[in-house]
Amino acid sequence: MIGLNQTVLTTGILAGIASTLLVLGANAQPSFASVLYASSALPVLVAGLGWGNRTAIVAIVTAAVLGALLVSPFFALAMAIFTLIPAGWLSHLANLARPASELGGPDHLMAWYPISDILLHLCSLVTIAVVVLGAMIGYGPELTSRVVDAMALGLSRQGSPMAPDAGTLVQTKKMIVLMLPMVQGGLWVFLLFAVFYIAVRVVARSGRGLRPIEDMPSALRMSRNSIFIFLAGIILTFVGGVPAMIGATICGTFGAGFLMAGFASLHFRSKGKDWRIPGLILAYISSMMLLPALVILIIGLSDTRRTIALTPTRPTPNKTDT
Repeated sequence: MIGLNQTVLTTGILAGIASTLLVLGANAQPSFASVLYASSALPVLVAGLGWGNRTAIVAIVTAAVLGALLVSPFFALAMAIFTLIPAGWLSHLANLARPASELGGPDHLMAWYPISDILLHLCSLVTIAVVVLGAMIGYGPELTSRVVDAMALGLSRQGSPMAPDAGTLVQTKKMIVLMLPMVQGGLWVFLLFAVFYIAVRVVARSGRGLRPIEDMPSALRMSRNSIFIFLAGIILTFVGGVPAMIGATICGTFGAGFLMAGFASLHFRSKGKDWRIPGLILAYISSMMLLPALVILIIGLSDTRRTIALTPTRPTPNKTDT
């Protein structure tokens, strides 16, 4: 047991230190801030997927303590809410499995927690994180109004022809207050899921991974329950005030999930087709515009299902985390 605890503590502490360094690197390199900040979830995910929940908890606590000591408690809290806790929870979900016989399958196989449900949890966690941090910093029309006014003042001083008039300025303020949480939430879902996928592959290649590497074109879908949450977010955006900002965040996070599911569906449906490569390239390039992105999102909405990975039963799932 002593050797077991030493392995858990050592691995968790090293993972926490690595996560903290990546976040500090994000602060030092603004041009790569989003990528480095999202990458800080990778050590925690690898620790949780390969060594179990206790190792992930040690990594989270280590990174939070270091962040509070080196920067500030607010910095540590933001890091924990945005990357550390979601990473630890995703690693926990990914390691969940039960006998396939409980689902009507063969007795000699294990059924793993579906990717669609993991993505649902990720979208929910990011939504909560964006809302909580927005409340902490006082995000709202007043804050965005000051930001837009400062940008407009800078353009007018430079004599730029892009300087907005009074009417355009009012419309811009109304749009920005909803667009910022929507874009931030959607981008964070994309980045964290990419880091999760990389972590699964890294741990599987190392030989410590329990969960199989799934075929994402066939496995990456959103569950049907996600549709109702997404629709609730759309309705909230028309209410106004704080509910509208929360609704915009939900639209961004769950919209990103459905967008990823739509791309996965395109990959799956184009397998073996002659037009696969040029068609996918065209889809990715055109998705930078609103209408093609909406089409791909609708494809994700129309193809909701839960796919469950099956593997042979192992006598001991994880020696370091029972």
